[in-house]
Amino acid sequence: MENFVVSARKYRPISFETVVGQSAITTTLKNAIKNNILAQAFLFCGPRGVGKTTCARIMAKSINCLNPGPDAEACDKCESCTSFNHSASFNIHELDAASNNSVEDIRNLVDQVRIPPQIGKYKIYIIDEVHMLSSAAFNAFLKTLEEPPAYAKFILATTEKHKILPTILSRCQIFDFKRITIDDITRHLHFVANKENVTTEEEALNIIAQKSDGALRDALSLFDQMVSFSGNSITYKNVIENLNVLDYDYYFKITDSLLQSDSTNTLLILNEIIDNGFDGQHFIIGLGSHLRNLLVSKDMNTLKLMEVSESLRSRYAIQAQLCPVDFLLKALDINNQCDLNYRNSNNKRLHLEISLLQICGLSNSTNSHSAQSAPQVQAKPSTAQPTAQPTVQSQHHEPAKPVQATPISSPAQTYPSNIGAPKVAEQTVARPAQNTSTTGTRTISINDFGKNIEKPQLEIQESNTPFTMDQLNAAWKEFINLNKVNSPSFTNAIARYEPTVNEAFEINFQTDNALIITDKQNINLLLDYLKTNLKNTSIKLIPALIDIPKEVEAYTDKEKFEKLANSRPILRSIKDQLGLESDF
Repeated sequence: MENFVVSARKYRPISFETVVGQSAITTTLKNAIKNNILAQAFLFCGPRGVGKTTCARIMAKSINCLNPGPDAEACDKCESCTSFNHSASFNIHELDAASNNSVEDIRNLVDQVRIPPQIGKYKIYIIDEVHMLSSAAFNAFLKTLEEPPAYAKFILATTEKHKILPTILSRCQIFDFKRITIDDITRHLHFVANKENVTTEEEALNIIAQKSDGALRDALSLFDQMVSFSGNSITYKNVIENLNVLDYDYYFKITDSLLQSDSTNTLLILNEIIDNGFDGQHFIIGLGSHLRNLLVSKDMNTLKLMEVSESLRSRYAIQAQLCPVDFLLKALDINNQCDLNYRNSNNKRLHLEISLLQICGLSNSTNSHSAQSAPQVQAKPSTAQPTAQPTVQSQHHEPAKPVQATPISSPAQTYPSNIGAPKVAEQTVARPAQNTSTTGTRTISINDFGKNIEKPQLEIQESNTPFTMDQLNAAWKEFINLNKVNSPSFTNAIARYEPTVNEAFEINFQTDNALIITDKQNINLLLDYLKTNLKNTSIKLIPALIDIPKEVEAYTDKEKFEKLANSRPILRSIKDQLGLESDF
């Protein structure tokens, strides 16, 4: 039985032309070999599985080839190339710095550098994972790396360039390998599938490429895994089932529900996703990518930013036409906040559901905003329609009067402060009706609240009606009850001490909170309320800050005794009679 060789080794590039996704680097290396302008040391850095060690081996093979081609590729037939292919070359050495990271290992390497090559022009040392060398080993390697023999070349490879000493970096030509794009990985997987006689679907290979995160070696490992799972036919359904990938259809369906503000269907789809074993944060990340792709699909110029197949790109383009840009931006913001706070949430599912319901409400808020703005444009005629009269009459229990089309002022415009006014308007307040032909009480709604306050203000502008302390205390407590929900700190502070008033209608009230003195907004609100209810425009409010002496805590035995003795003097006399000490 023939031994199985994984695709990552079986289809490993053996020439610069077959390297995937690193054309800029391979072109530079080929030109350097062709023009014989090779540096003494090279540093290949980048993420895993992008071809660093592969390019190092190809380069070592090419510069030692006895019969190189016109494009600086190795002939693969000479003695040097043949020995390298059989891992029997004495001129090309590979060193794993992870297991040979001591000063002694570097000394052995330096001793080997002194021996010239037997076949070919150069002696090449490939040091993989070079960042694993210790600081002492790096320092021992510095002199040899800077001034090696003419026949010695060093190729260093690492995934963590920031861990390498700057003195080493300055002695190398640095090549930064990039992540391989999804399109390049998909094309290479097509090539491997054709060689292995495996039938594949475009979407299936695209999912494998996305799952590999830019590493071709990971993509080939996933490809082998899928061949083991589904045989010689790799389908999209098999890939998402075996690799635990959330299907695109879920994101398209839940986006449709979010656009329609269908909270019920949204929660049912989320429940189905969680029941299938997918993690909530995995769904959040996927939904964010989906919304981002929809935003990108709004403009043809940004479609190239999407790394998906053509068929999927058309689906995104269709759904993107249904999504307003404002909706997508707000949904992305909510999704991002959900992702940031997901780990710290104690009830993760509820946190996720609330975020989805907030996105559901975006469509409703957009529609209601447009609906509210339309009547404002039509409210400019000089007279109102007759149909509005019965409504006004039924609300105020007054005879029908001509209704002017002037917009009703909001509570914030007729009330001295925005704070407190809405709360009064939301409650049902019974008080004598003023400026009306009827007697009794009437209910104040939020629509006529501004008018109710405005009329008494006009009548009492020049009024100095005297009032008693009982009336003042009653108005004071009524204000506290009406505003304790909206301004709890202010009302609690003024409720601790009763107010006093002098002959000039100056109301003095005390507080032990310095912040209350600076709360001009609530003080003005209280002042206006008192003027209105007591029918006196000469009222003035004078707050005073009082100091409450803080009780000193007793810590030592002597302090505790003195504190007890102050409240119980007999203790001090007992202590003196018995000759006791309060501390020792």
